[in-house]
Amino acid sequence: MNNPFSQGTPELNVLGEPLQPCSTDPMTGFFRNGGCLTGPDDVGRHLVCAVMSAEFLKFSKAAGNDLSTPAPQYAFPGLKPGDRWCLVAMRWQEAFEAGMAPKVALLSTHVGALNYVKLDDLKRYAIDLS
Repeated sequence: MNNPFSQGTPELNVLGEPLQPCSTDPMTGFFRNGGCLTGPDDVGRHLVCAVMSAEFLKFSKAAGNDLSTPAPQYAFPGLKPGDRWCLVAMRWQEAFEAGMAPKVALLSTHVGALNYVKLDDLKRYAIDLS
């Protein structure tokens, strides 16, 4: 199955399979194409497809990254619990260490996230692990 939002060789998820879209409502990803793809300009590495929770949104805001408030100038709608969002891998790790990590969609989390977080930790928060 080819990646629906990438040209050429499919990007892989943390399970070594073709990366699946994370969200198109709201439209997520560094490239705002629905997927947790990355490139040289993505300094933060928006690689983890996270499912927002009220607790995580509060944690993130307290840590200086307000994901709840819309910022139209950046095409950012503001997030609410239940929304999926391509989260900066180190922000997920920070939340994990604080006991505030959001759930993740492994099939939509880029393999590059494994440079920052452990697969076993992601699996503990997976929504799509059989």
